[in-house]
Amino acid sequence: MAELKAGAGTASRRSRPLSPHLQIYRPMLTMTMSIVHRITGAALYFGMLLLAWWLIATASGPNAYATFEAFIGSFIGRVVLFGYTWALLHHMLGGIRHLIWDTLHGFEPAEREWLTVATLVGSVVLTLVVWVIGYLAVGGPR
Repeated sequence: MAELKAGAGTASRRSRPLSPHLQIYRPMLTMTMSIVHRITGAALYFGMLLLAWWLIATASGPNAYATFEAFIGSFIGRVVLFGYTWALLHHMLGGIRHLIWDTLHGFEPAEREWLTVATLVGSVVLTLVVWVIGYLAVGGPR
């Protein structure tokens, strides 16, 4: 019985491994983009309220639509819409990146970094392209 107690005491005094946390991991671009992918997913969830508001305003008549249009046409409305556009495109490209990883490709360190940078740069460039085309389609900013 004495041996059992001695063994149990030394086991409890042994240092236990630390759980992974931000002080252990060095922040990497892929880790950051994974977090941003989750944030954009949540932003898209709440951004659907904008789409629902637009649809309800369209069905409710000219006064309701004018209210929606006044908000979307304001500076704040355009910033929200621009952010929603970027979140949509960034989340889509992040999904494509994960699809590539699901095919067991792109896991080498250089490939991971390239895909991550391509997701970030691509989302910004595509957002700007969509907005430029949108402005050209309606005749410029109003």
